[in-house]
Amino acid sequence: MERLSRMEVWQRFLGDKWLRFSFLLFLMVSMLWCPSSSQFANQLNSANFDQVVQSNEVVFVNFYANWCRFSQMLKPIWEEAAKATKSEFPEEGRVALAGVDCESESEIAKKYHISKYPTLKLFRNGRLAKREYRSQRSKDAFVSFIQEQMKDPIVMLQDKMALNNIDEKKRNVIAYFANTEGPDYKVFMRVASSLRDDCNFYVGTGDAFRPETVPGNNIMFRPPRTRGDQDMLYMGTLNNFELLLAWANDKCIPLVREITFENGEELTEEGLPFLILFHKTEDTDVVQKYNQVISRELIQEKGNINFLTADGTKFTHPLHHLGKSAADLPLVAIDSFRHMYLFPDINELTVPMKLKTFVQDLHSGKLHREFHHGPDPVTPESQTQPSQKPQPGIEKKPTDPPESTFVKLKPSEHRYSFGRDGRDEL
Repeated sequence: MERLSRMEVWQRFLGDKWLRFSFLLFLMVSMLWCPSSSQFANQLNSANFDQVVQSNEVVFVNFYANWCRFSQMLKPIWEEAAKATKSEFPEEGRVALAGVDCESESEIAKKYHISKYPTLKLFRNGRLAKREYRSQRSKDAFVSFIQEQMKDPIVMLQDKMALNNIDEKKRNVIAYFANTEGPDYKVFMRVASSLRDDCNFYVGTGDAFRPETVPGNNIMFRPPRTRGDQDMLYMGTLNNFELLLAWANDKCIPLVREITFENGEELTEEGLPFLILFHKTEDTDVVQKYNQVISRELIQEKGNINFLTADGTKFTHPLHHLGKSAADLPLVAIDSFRHMYLFPDINELTVPMKLKTFVQDLHSGKLHREFHHGPDPVTPESQTQPSQKPQPGIEKKPTDPPESTFVKLKPSEHRYSFGRDGRDEL
């Protein structure tokens, strides 16, 4: 009887079923998002964002939206990871996990181009890392990621023989210092930390490398697939961080990049069409020619096109859409994220203006138009510039170019909520 009375009191207090449901939902959300539950993850806002990012070696930031169910699912996991990393790296100024409510801090979200939730970004030494975090979303995965970020990015060379063990396929920065106590080395270490995902960094110091430091400390870049005969010496001031970073950034992040299954999502998010050379891994000659043509004729297109190479024996699906196979390699194609277009003749890759005209024809719409209606009639004007209008003639049977395959590498709708102007989900 006593139990029934309590139920009656409860029902009178809460009213109908909808009110009970609303109250319980409110309690659940309050428990989930209550600021007091964030004992270890820093909550960032316009007042403290710069201070936290600048005062820690590594800051891992969760950009979230309260209405996003994926953000809600991540919240307790993020707090567990923050607790674990704080325990492993307790020193002030080393590591911080933090969160930004993108609805209340819209200016911060806009500054860092947040359009999906949750977005996880890393800051090193006050600077935004180029790559977002895209791996598993678990406490252990986050902790492992931070542990990896806190490893020393510099490999110390024991002697000159160790230079033979440098990975020739990578982009390598090799430096020689009289000692590791001076400002030159500290600046180099900051640069190495900032570009650790793009280059390997090596340092030789001590008696074994004394001849290399007689004229002073020096730094050089070693391009891939070379053994020292093409090393490029840094000629700037060694203790100028901004100058050394700009030099290393230019060497470590090439104009032409390789697309892989690991970085495909990252590249698609840049939103630029792909110009891709599909090739066999052993065919380094065609890669060199492709790089040379782009550097000579298309460097002004940087920012409009992503110049890429791809292992055609792995990326067989886009080849299939183009009606090709690994037996047809090498070949060049454009993926506009709507359709794919094949460069007509790989043997004309190095013919002046051929590849540039191919790219210009994408911008003008000529590639799409000619796929539907056949080649534009040749006129004196069209010989010097891409045609802007369809010309009368016999039309092909209406069809569409092969669909984009790389668009499918864009962020999954099953991991993010996408929004425009706040809550609009796409």
